[in-house]
Amino acid sequence: MLDPVADIELRYLRTLAAIAEEGTFGHAAARLGYTQSSVSQQIAALEKAVGGPVFDRPGGPKPVRITPLGEVVLAHGRDLLAKAEALTDAVDRFRAGNGRIDIGTFPGVSNLILPVVIRRLLDEHPGCDIRLSDVKPEDTRIGDRDLVFHDGPVEGDVEHVKLFDESYLLVAGAGALPDGPVQAKLLDDAPMVAWPPTYHQRWLERALARAGAQPRFVFRTAGHETLLSMVRVGIGWAVLPWLALYGHDAWSDDQLSIHRLKPSPSRELSLYWPAGRTESPLAIRTREIAMDVARGLAKQM
Repeated sequence: MLDPVADIELRYLRTLAAIAEEGTFGHAAARLGYTQSSVSQQIAALEKAVGGPVFDRPGGPKPVRITPLGEVVLAHGRDLLAKAEALTDAVDRFRAGNGRIDIGTFPGVSNLILPVVIRRLLDEHPGCDIRLSDVKPEDTRIGDRDLVFHDGPVEGDVEHVKLFDESYLLVAGAGALPDGPVQAKLLDDAPMVAWPPTYHQRWLERALARAGAQPRFVFRTAGHETLLSMVRVGIGWAVLPWLALYGHDAWSDDQLSIHRLKPSPSRELSLYWPAGRTESPLAIRTREIAMDVARGLAKQM
């Protein structure tokens, strides 16, 4: 059975539309930059595909007349041409860095790194669609995401780049300790406020134990700001990541003192992306911007 659509090329439809608008094959050829014989060949191929004439040709200088079949082909052909133009525009925008990107993140990155990254992306590509999702410690699969920020291993076939090593710092009440670094072993049996035993908290407590410190955890709660409030009123000290302290502007708080621990617990923050998957220009540009922002933060650390 004849399938005319399968044999119709978009250039045939453009030529059909040009002839209908210009009235003659010659004028259409001049408009499209074809020879008149090329226009005639394209219309002949179109008529073969649809099984009948699309123009009545009176001959001489008189304009051609589109046939009823030609009207049907032209009406649907204009829709196809419009969709083709939209497709071309979408591909051009994709290549220019627009499109959609899915990013996995966690609070420290979401609060400090991503706002700068997203601002720069939107300045460069106002039409891009940025989707964020939380990466849970118990589920670190990259899935369909284009990029994942994480401070531990990510499951799946991935590549990654290290952004920086983030230190955990000791937070005490103002004047509670002399200025300068503190030996981690001095935290042994010290009253501490901390997160519940999440993945990262368990990692931190193991790191402190290796340094000879077994603190007394007198209060646990989720939320860095809540922990800082507990330190302010003297319930205990806390060991928190640099990003959290920077995000809460803890250094300017005259009720707190912040100290580097020796040895200093630190975690590696990296940016992951799927290995072997063709990346969009937007994903590549996002990675470049994220690395630049991370370099700036690393200098501040």
